[in-house]
Amino acid sequence: MKLPELRIGNLKPKIPIIQGGMATRISTSKLAAAVATEGGIGLIAGSGMSPMELREEIRMARSLSSGIIGVNIMFAVSNFAELMSVAIEEKIDLLVAGAGFSRDMFGWGREAGIPVVPIVSTVKLAKISEKMGASAIIVEGKEAGGHLGTDQSVRSLLPIIKNAVSIPVIAAGGIVDKDDLHEVLDLGADGVQMGIRFAASEESNADIKLKEVYVKATNKDIILIDSPVGLPGRAIRNAFTDRIGKDLSLVPMDCAGCLKGCARSFCILEALRRAQEGDIENGLIFSGEYIEKIKEILPVKEIIRNLL
Repeated sequence: MKLPELRIGNLKPKIPIIQGGMATRISTSKLAAAVATEGGIGLIAGSGMSPMELREEIRMARSLSSGIIGVNIMFAVSNFAELMSVAIEEKIDLLVAGAGFSRDMFGWGREAGIPVVPIVSTVKLAKISEKMGASAIIVEGKEAGGHLGTDQSVRSLLPIIKNAVSIPVIAAGGIVDKDDLHEVLDLGADGVQMGIRFAASEESNADIKLKEVYVKATNKDIILIDSPVGLPGRAIRNAFTDRIGKDLSLVPMDCAGCLKGCARSFCILEALRRAQEGDIENGLIFSGEYIEKIKEILPVKEIIRNLL
């Protein structure tokens, strides 16, 4: 199958594949640079980072690759604007945001000459994004890992949203192997965003214990949780998820105010950090719906070769 040519503003990756920005500290410079070097778009997940840490990660990625490097920052984090400002100062190639909708981001991108790509799950937000100046949109379906904005499949959303806008539409959620890739491209996607397959790569910043969970997990291990962000989230069941909503000791005694709005049922950034560092029972392990398709930990180069 001939791959479509993806254009996002002035960016033209060699292959229409974006590596998802997975917080906390799973998608860092090493992973983003590896994907960019192979001709895709690598994203650094800024959520949960300090402005200085994000600046260092961007500079490290630049030192490792001359390819396309972007950032993905959750709109829900309190320092969203500050992190975006750092990315713009570092002349990042692409601004991506999800877990909420930022209208300000479009003006920032336009002023800096940087393409802006929001993550949406409805026709309404897709149209608003185009009107406000988005260079492309990422349409994320219910199959995705992490925070979910819809209960509809990307396979059903994609044709409807594709027909509603004229900017490039990138499919996300449940895209793990070449069959998934070809399926959404046949449905009209101009490109794809993939998260969990790259989380289980050699270059991912996840601890090896976490990567091994990705390899061993099946669809029977997948559950939906109520995130304190105010959205449902898809995760792998473990001791931590069994305690959510039941164990009052999860409620943080001291709140750093890292989120704009938080139910404070537990500290999500801390829970994600524990998982990233290898505490697979006491951390929150976000995962896509088709986790069982991942059979081994591979280098980014081989993952992309298999896809193509």
